[in-house]
Amino acid sequence: MRLGRKRRPLPSTITVSRRWRKHWATTLVLALIAIAVIFDRAERLPTSPESSGSTTGTDRPRYHDKTFRVVKVVDGDTFDLDIPDNDKPTTRIRLWGVDTPEVDGSPAGEMYFGPEASKYAKETLSGKNVHIVLAPKKTRGKYGRLLAYAMLDRGGEMFNELLLKKGFAYADRRFPHVYREQFEAIEKRARRDRVGLWANVSVEQMPKWRQKFEKKP
Repeated sequence: MRLGRKRRPLPSTITVSRRWRKHWATTLVLALIAIAVIFDRAERLPTSPESSGSTTGTDRPRYHDKTFRVVKVVDGDTFDLDIPDNDKPTTRIRLWGVDTPEVDGSPAGEMYFGPEASKYAKETLSGKNVHIVLAPKKTRGKYGRLLAYAMLDRGGEMFNELLLKKGFAYADRRFPHVYREQFEAIEKRARRDRVGLWANVSVEQMPKWRQKFEKKP
């Protein structure tokens, strides 16, 4: 009777213990679960700039460094342009870095100097051309409005700054942007000279977000 050859043991460098086989199996399962979660989240991410609240790939080539006509002024810092935005006939602009007091009909209700700021915006912008400049990284706010700096015609004065100079707006400190320090300096001068709303506004009459900054030590 011929005896079979004994199998040689695997070299120790490639021997895999049961404990490690179990570890790698668990790791593989966890990796597959992680990949599934990533793909599921990717499918549910908003694709419309109206709901994204961030930069979109089409906003800069469509709006940046271009001139449009203002067809409607909503309030001191919000207006519509004569260019469609997805399924909407116009594009709504929210000015970057400034916040004008609210007007009647807004969720927060009418605020001190809101009607004056709105009137100034309507007199300055209605039916006029504005040159739109977008920030490099973020083009949309959480409500889908286009965030922009608006120049009075190409090369003209920035309307965002005019609102601050004339005391119709607060320099918005809630979000970083390229002109933040410049806007705060303009507001500081207007406040020192008691221009516009700064002539008589009290802390209690300011927007809630601004009251928090005023009350900080």
